[in-house]
Amino acid sequence: MKEDTSEPNESKQNLAKPADAPSPALEELQKAYDDLNNRHLRLAADFDNYRRRMARELDARTTFAIEGFAVELLEVVDNFERAEKADGAALTEGMEQIRKLFATILERHGIRLMECRNLPFDPERHEAIAYVPSGAEEGTVIDEVVRGYCMQDKVIRCAKVVVSKGSEE
Repeated sequence: MKEDTSEPNESKQNLAKPADAPSPALEELQKAYDDLNNRHLRLAADFDNYRRRMARELDARTTFAIEGFAVELLEVVDNFERAEKADGAALTEGMEQIRKLFATILERHGIRLMECRNLPFDPERHEAIAYVPSGAEEGTVIDEVVRGYCMQDKVIRCAKVVVSKGSEE
């Protein structure tokens, strides 16, 4: 009573082979997936390289912008050194010329002084260091202890000011 079991195993093996073999459509999908994945990886790497390159270029531009500004300021330093050797009226005149040169350099770079005296106190532009009675209207800037500066339209240093309390009665 021995049964022939070789045929069913062979037929199962034959059935298993076609199921394991990828169909042409599946192979095409896998190839398309691999191509798209490779393109995605390359694009991500290219973008990462671009981001790093832009960061380096920004650092270089900032450095060279500061370098140009520093070279202009060296002219002011040279004039201070010459003024140290002068005396009397020549010293006063030299210091005034240096101040004008320095103001010109700052203006060329978009840095300008803020006017404060006799204007209403503005906490975004002024830092009150004293609040004193005076003949001026309350809340008016009556003295400027340290000048404030703007670069373009942005305040880069607030002016330190004395603000009026109004007249005391």
